[in-house]
Amino acid sequence: MGDILSLAGDNLLSPMILCFALGLFAALARSELSVPEAAAKALSIYLLFAIGFKGGVAVADHGLDGTLIAALLGGVVLSFGIPFVAFALLQVLTGMSRLDAAAVAAHYGSISIVTFVTGTSVLTGRGLDPEGYMVAVAAAMEAPAIISALWLATRGSGGGASRMDAELWREILLNGSIVLLVGSFVIGLITGAEGMARIESFIVSPFQGVLCLFLLDMGLVAGRGLRQSRGALGAGAVVFGIVMPVIGAALGLGMGLLLGLSTGGVALFMTLAASASYIAVPAAMRVALPEANPSIYLTLSLGVTFPFNLTIGIPAYVAVAAALTGG
Repeated sequence: MGDILSLAGDNLLSPMILCFALGLFAALARSELSVPEAAAKALSIYLLFAIGFKGGVAVADHGLDGTLIAALLGGVVLSFGIPFVAFALLQVLTGMSRLDAAAVAAHYGSISIVTFVTGTSVLTGRGLDPEGYMVAVAAAMEAPAIISALWLATRGSGGGASRMDAELWREILLNGSIVLLVGSFVIGLITGAEGMARIESFIVSPFQGVLCLFLLDMGLVAGRGLRQSRGALGAGAVVFGIVMPVIGAALGLGMGLLLGLSTGGVALFMTLAASASYIAVPAAMRVALPEANPSIYLTLSLGVTFPFNLTIGIPAYVAVAAALTGG
């Protein structure tokens, strides 16, 4: 417990988390502080490209092997299965409709790339570098949860086929974040160490500073969401937003240990399984389940679970992984 508290304290006092806290405070206090939409988009593009490219380079150095394939399959299994756990928990804790519960469940089966990036940054800072191919696992975990959620939403209604149309598949497979993450990963894989040497000053050195600015914007977005959706979430939903990441992390822990990953890899698998999407899945839900209430699923994923993971979750996941792997 002492290690977890120490790690949580260090994480809370890191520039990235303090920037998120500043944005959250500014939004809740109704400050005029804002990040222009174009600038926020540019920051997210940089982060996705940087993490994807570095992951591709790491895989190029590591080489394709059975461990990578097993990790990808493990990520897909988790992403497909977690929505069923989330849906069942929502039925116990809340009075949400089937559509709203399915939409929320989709977010928790998919992943938050910013939580992934922050977890990677924390691990690297502690000398616990995760396997480079974990970025490929993150990309693989984006979409399966959407399929699970659609089955949950349409089970018994006979409407599944109509929802799984070409527009939805396009939204899932060609979502901008997925295309950029996978594309930059492939570029890093092709160019390898030589490519990294050419753009290292752009990819590595500015990364932490850009992440600080992006998390400032995320704090502003989360704060506005909490302020505007007051009353939309009951106590049961808020409890779900805190308990579900812990359940997901436990499932990620089991998968990471089963795969024999390093301490950093196990901690990052826990982080992925504990996170909740607020980019790819909301876009897909607008197409697939337009009747679902965005103020519920966006506020839970971005306003409750995201801050929980950044401040408490990630330090706890790292400490547990280190304790169980001897890292």
